[in-house]
Amino acid sequence: MTRSPELLRLADAVLQPGFEGTTPPEWLRRRLEEGLGGVVLFSRNIASAGQVASLTAALREHRPEVLVAIDEEAGDVTRLEAATGSTRPGNLALGVVDDAKLTAELARGLGRDLAAVGVNLNYAPSGDVNSNPDNPVIGVRSFGSDPALVARQTAAWIQGLQAAGVAACVKHFPGHGDTGVDSHLALPEIAASADEMAAVALPPFRAAFDVGVKSVMCGHLMVPAYDTEFPATLSRRILVDLLRTELGFDGLLVTDALEMKAVSDRWGLTGAAVLAIAAGADALCVGGGLCDEDTAITLRDALVDAVVSGDLSEDRLREAAGRVSSLASWVGTVSDSSAADPGLGLEAARRAIRVTVAPGERSLPLQSAPHVVEFRPEMNQAVDRSTPWGLGAPLSALMPATSVATFTPADASCLDEIALDPAAGRPLVLVVRDAHRHPWMTAALDRILAARPDAGICRDGPARRPHPRRLPLATHGATRVTGQAAAEVLAG
Repeated sequence: MTRSPELLRLADAVLQPGFEGTTPPEWLRRRLEEGLGGVVLFSRNIASAGQVASLTAALREHRPEVLVAIDEEAGDVTRLEAATGSTRPGNLALGVVDDAKLTAELARGLGRDLAAVGVNLNYAPSGDVNSNPDNPVIGVRSFGSDPALVARQTAAWIQGLQAAGVAACVKHFPGHGDTGVDSHLALPEIAASADEMAAVALPPFRAAFDVGVKSVMCGHLMVPAYDTEFPATLSRRILVDLLRTELGFDGLLVTDALEMKAVSDRWGLTGAAVLAIAAGADALCVGGGLCDEDTAITLRDALVDAVVSGDLSEDRLREAAGRVSSLASWVGTVSDSSAADPGLGLEAARRAIRVTVAPGERSLPLQSAPHVVEFRPEMNQAVDRSTPWGLGAPLSALMPATSVATFTPADASCLDEIALDPAAGRPLVLVVRDAHRHPWMTAALDRILAARPDAGICRDGPARRPHPRRLPLATHGATRVTGQAAAEVLAG
């Protein structure tokens, strides 16, 4: 057997690479004409809605049936609105509100926006149950820690998105919520038993299958309860025995990005690609830093060579390519020309605000313009580093005398100058993000609150280590609309 044109076409069909630029590079145009099945967009490819629409139209000039994917969760993980911050709150906020109709309508509006710019596959929602509160990569991306709540919210989100004709891709199967390691950086291991996985991690995926989700993204997760040799992405026991046979899912199965260290460090990019397809995956996402023609051709050739050598069956590769084609045939068959409600995201963010004030205490609204200190941790790799967030800007618009400062790990020796001195004689508001995971942040909070026990804290999620006197306001996410909603509460 040789590298026949048919094998090359089948291998191209299962690839979903990223690329640089806001217009299609020449190499991508060539690959599409030779059978590339999909591409994935990130914020580096996005300047405006009109530009994205032109980009996707240009892609389809070379392959009309191409799947154009994006990693648009809304909330903290946004690509369409990476430059401005999301106009929709993320999953944790929606889980706190727990209104399935609201969730579905928000997701439907997102689907309309994606369809309008030519995107037809969305790597969302996260169906992970955030059962480990110290999880470094899921957190507010999850609807919550209760499996039943996460299941009904996941189902509602999928129904809304797919009602707009965009395929949802629930992730990260079989569940990334009970991990203490970011799979971008290393391979997480989940210690739960099969019964515990069935009770906690799997219900949202079952709910997704019940409402007809079109695709699933498998996570780079070691789950010894199912497989002691391979992580989920490379495990036939998980992808076929569990997902296909036991749970009955027959749609498109996409890998998480193969360049992530959880799999690439041990198996290499091409080794992971071959093992993933052989194990039952249908499409290979290579999205982050690897986005050139050499990578795409190397992956294609590795798959073909594996078929030639007998390490990968041609039938398995053909089955995978067939599922890509089936999804491409579905997208676009549903259309929804109605306009998204531009105010719905802010309404949802307002409903997700939770204020905790001790009996007899009146700390809100603020009586005068405050000094705001925004703590800026290094975010996990799923969150675009350039996406703006915070309370200072929207609060300054409502209370113009507000002053704003940022605090990072490098500022530990300047705490008084940044936080305390400018707040003398005025309210002090501290804006924290993932505080429980950053010792430098909790240490700074302790020092500030020792000097200013009246300081207010605006946090992005439930407090793991609450200060008994002052943690009055939780936004359940860090997006443009959650900042606006919090500012409205503080300003009254």
